[in-house]
Amino acid sequence: MGGGVIQSDSGGGRRRRARRRSAPMAEINITPFVDVMLVLLIIFMVAAPLSVVGVPVELPKTAANALSSDQEEPLTVTITAAGEIMIQNTATAPDELVGKLTAIASERSSDRIFLRADGAIVWNTVAEVMGALNAGGFSNIGLVTDIGGPTLNGSDG
Repeated sequence: MGGGVIQSDSGGGRRRRARRRSAPMAEINITPFVDVMLVLLIIFMVAAPLSVVGVPVELPKTAANALSSDQEEPLTVTITAAGEIMIQNTATAPDELVGKLTAIASERSSDRIFLRADGAIVWNTVAEVMGALNAGGFSNIGLVTDIGGPTLNGSDG
């Protein structure tokens, strides 16, 4: 008793074609991948300008170069022309500033913070806020200014 496969040709003389199974495709179709990447690129190009801190202040102009950016989103403290202190877009009372900064510093890997102060603010207020930033755990303080201001030799940059 041997085991085998017997094919019968029953169909009145017509020949039946055996159905072939198609082999799986071995290439990767990258067209949908490219489409998704282009859509994401457009979304990020539109959303990137909207991520700027939205507290309006008149920054002083200097001849300094821009700082390099880190991987982590920079934390920004702003002093408005009215003397109001804001962490990102949230108003903060001066006596609560150190406590909030300490809590934020414990969750962040970087000690970099940017300080934006209106040009009309008295320097004493800026120095007090810088001391609070240091007491809150941020020792790498960057002062944010607009570029194109005067240089020390008196010429406009």
